This record gives sequence, C-alpha cells and structure tokens, in this order.
Amino acid sequence: MKTLKENTGGIVMCLFEILVGILLLINPVSFTSGIIIGLGIILLALGVVGVFAYFRLDPVEASRRQTLTKGLITMVAGLFCIFQTHWFIATFPLLTILYGVIILLTGIAKIQWSIDMLRMKKPNWYLAAIASALSILLAIIILLNPFSSTIFLWRFVAITLILGSILDILALIFSRKI
Repeated sequence: MKTLKENTGGIVMCLFEILVGILLLINPVSFTSGIIIGLGIILLALGVVGVFAYFRLDPVEASRRQTLTKGLITMVAGLFCIFQTHWFIATFPLLTILYGVIILLTGIAKIQWSIDMLRMKKPNWYLAAIASALSILLAIIILLNPFSSTIFLWRFVAITLILGSILDILALIFSRKI
C-alpha cells in the first residue's frame, strides 16, 4: 500500500496513457479530433479572458503586458483548432515524428532510472531497463516510419502507449519493493 501511495502521480499518469492508447485504438481520428477541438475551446476561452483583462487594466499597464495581442492570438489559435481539425489529422505524420522524439527522450531518461535502481541494488531494476529499451526501440520504429498506412501507424502509436505505460507501472511498483 505504501508503494502505491508513493507512486500515485506516476501510476495515474500511466493509467491516463493507457486510456489514451485504448481510445486511439477504438477510433483514432474521432478521438484526436475531439482532443483538438477541446484544446481549441480552452484556447478560445483563455483568449476571451485575455481580451477582457486588457480592457480592465490601466492603459499603461495594458500596453506593457500586451494582453490584447496575446488574447487575440490565443483566440485565433483556438478558432483554428476548432474549425481546422482536419489540418492536424492531415499533418499526423509530422506530429508522429514529434511523438517519436518525445518517446526517444523519455527512453533515454529511463536509462538513468534503471541504472539508479541498479546502483541502489533494487532487485527489479531490470523492469526499468526493459521499459527504457522498449521505449527507445519503439521510438526508432516510429521515427523510421515503416508504415504503409496511417491507420496502422495510429494503432502502433496506441499499442506503444499502452505497453510502455504498463511496463512503467510495473517498474514503479516494483522499484520500491526491496
């Protein structure tokens, strides 16, 4: 129980990644469109707040903070997300490359995690090492992009998220046990 309490944040993040992976497996285009539209709504709301904040500020302070410009730009970004969702879907291969780079960087960070566990003589250090190796391997596959269709690529990304998160949960749980 103590192990779960100490790793609650990491486990919740991993469970969230598993949920995202499952939703990507079920309907990747609709899920991604929903996320982009949700982000657009948030950006639009933040932009409106920024514009209203501009008019509530003292003129000198308002000109210094440039709240009107920031609010209008945020609103435009929100509207773009809401009404141009298909643009993001069309640029998915580029976004996938960015995702691959992020996975590669987290895999590299997991190398230190596994070595730290080994140096502290944790008995299950190899789970973190496996998670690290898997992350790096999957990132390389994503970056090389050997996929013939976008749907297969979506599914591969979803499975990558799910497997990586399951290994991370196991490593978090077993890293605390001596």
